[in-house]
Formats: sequence, C-alpha cells, structure tokens
Amino acid sequence: MAFLAGIQINHFNNGKAIVNVPYRYTNKNPFRSIYFAVLSMAAELSTGILAFAYIYQQPVTISMLVVNMEAKFLKKATGVIQFTCNDGLAIQNAIQQAITTGEAITQICSSVGTNQQSEVVAHFTFTWSFKRK
Repeated sequence: MAFLAGIQINHFNNGKAIVNVPYRYTNKNPFRSIYFAVLSMAAELSTGILAFAYIYQQPVTISMLVVNMEAKFLKKATGVIQFTCNDGLAIQNAIQQAITTGEAITQICSSVGTNQQSEVVAHFTFTWSFKRK
C-alpha cells in the first residue's frame, strides 16, 4: 500500500527517521488534499521503521504492535509532506527493557508532518507495544 501511495523513506539512522509522501492522484481526497489514511501510513512508517531496525538486530524474537494512535490535522496536506520521528533511542530502550524483563513494554512515539514550507500539517502519536516471544 505504501508503494502505491508513493511513500518513500528519505532518511534513516538509529535515532531518527524521515518519510516523504507526495500529493498525487492515487492518494488525494475530494477536498484536494492527501487522504488522512495515507498520512497515517507515512507517519506510522516513520516510527515503525526505527523499531523494526532495532528488533531485526536482536538474537531473540520480539513482537511489535501499535496499540494506540492519535492524530491532529492542522493544515491542508498538499505537495510533499515529510514525517519526522526522533524517538529512535527511546524505542531502543523500550525494546531492550522488553528483552530484559520479558514483559510487554509500551513506548509512545511522535511523528510530525511538515509541508515544503516547513509548516506543521499533522502531528501523530503512536503507542507501540514490544514483547519478547
């Protein structure tokens, strides 16, 4: 689905992920802006890729699941929207705690979407749950 919407990972390291989504025919709504579900998908990817990258490196199996999502839409989303998550280190700590304790650990992650004029278009928070299998 992300491929069809044109979502692309722009930048990615241990602490930060940036994901871009363009306004185009396949993801627009009748109000001439990007459909909210497409924005949600891009925002989730900016948080989830950080978690997945850290889980991938572990010798044990870790499950990850979104248990809550909140969104605020502040401006019409047109052009290229860039979602940035800076919670990579907090995600790593939560996953390490889940490995150590064997308990389910939740981590709230924030993703802020900005347009090409650096104006905030949307703000998402995702609560991820991590648990050692």
